[in-house]
Amino acid sequence: MSFIATLAGILLATQLVSHLFARWGIPDVIGQILVGVVAGPAMLNWVHQTEMINEFQEIGVIILMFIAGLESDLNLLKKYLKPAVVVALMGMILPVVVMGLAADLFGMQWFESLFVGVIFSATSVSISVAVLREYQQLDSKEGATILGAAVADDIGGVIALSVLISMMRGQGFDGEQNMSLGLTIFLQLLFFVGTYLLVKFLAPYLMHASQRMLTIAAPAVAAMIICLTMAALADKVGLSGAVGAFFAGIAIGNTKTSEVVNQSFVPLGYALFIPVFFVNVGLSMRLDHFVDSLLFIIVMTILACLTKLLGCGGGAKMMGFDFNSSYVIGSGMVARGEMALITAQIGYEAHLLSEKYYSDVITVIVLATILAPFILKNALQKVKQTAKSQV
Repeated sequence: MSFIATLAGILLATQLVSHLFARWGIPDVIGQILVGVVAGPAMLNWVHQTEMINEFQEIGVIILMFIAGLESDLNLLKKYLKPAVVVALMGMILPVVVMGLAADLFGMQWFESLFVGVIFSATSVSISVAVLREYQQLDSKEGATILGAAVADDIGGVIALSVLISMMRGQGFDGEQNMSLGLTIFLQLLFFVGTYLLVKFLAPYLMHASQRMLTIAAPAVAAMIICLTMAALADKVGLSGAVGAFFAGIAIGNTKTSEVVNQSFVPLGYALFIPVFFVNVGLSMRLDHFVDSLLFIIVMTILACLTKLLGCGGGAKMMGFDFNSSYVIGSGMVARGEMALITAQIGYEAHLLSEKYYSDVITVIVLATILAPFILKNALQKVKQTAKSQV
């Protein structure tokens, strides 16, 4: 029962803090992350990352990205596919080079420095999705580019991590199974072929069949099955489960049941699982060696924000977006969240990152993730002000 009590406390705290932050005009996800920072090991040490909390937060990010896919415009995603790829590439190259060099200057070994660059090349748009949804910009050209770039970024990150671990240990990307880089890429290609078939043929058929079933909430249950299956398959081939859930949402979003499913998933996700995901980000933060590592943390946090902001924003500018739109796209890619945390953990287990720097890197990831919604909110407000002045 201890988990039930903890869960009740998490939901109560996130509701109260989110309400206050909404009144103050601050993205509520910031409040939820701070709940984890305050209640977790970083400060009060009341709540810890347990297996149950990890499972709930994983479902939370899956549902959040499913909702993002559900509310996305597929035609808009197709239209901005090319700029999304360019944004992703620019947003990977700059962090790898700049943060890798910075890590080297702080005395890390060259291989460890390279891995730090790979960690911060990762992007987690789950937090940006929440902010974009709050500002009703999820189906804008900027939102579509951010979502597309996040998928491309995830694929590139998996390949980079696979290459590093293969070079270092001769193992697969997860450090557990002996899977070659070639096989990993082949399985990911198969996954995307399957995704196309799901969007085009399978999802419409399954959702139509669910409407004829005599069970309660059959379309929502069918959508949940598709969502979780796609997330599991994505995870199996080395991608984030969030990517699979996002494409499942796109598939369901192009059926006649999309509105019904959306009305079921939004209350379920935001009432239970999604707050736990954001709190879990805060629980990852540690302050054990904060004072000793203060310079490293400050410099790397600033670089973590700037490299994505300038890299992804610069990529968007190259593809013809104006300054404000480029700013939105760049800021939407700043958050690292669970993707960087997972990459850091995998690399730590594969001895790519020493224990000395592991907690400091985690702290930088959490700080950059906390700052990201503030930067994105500022960018969205600039777009809004520009639009008003042009009316």
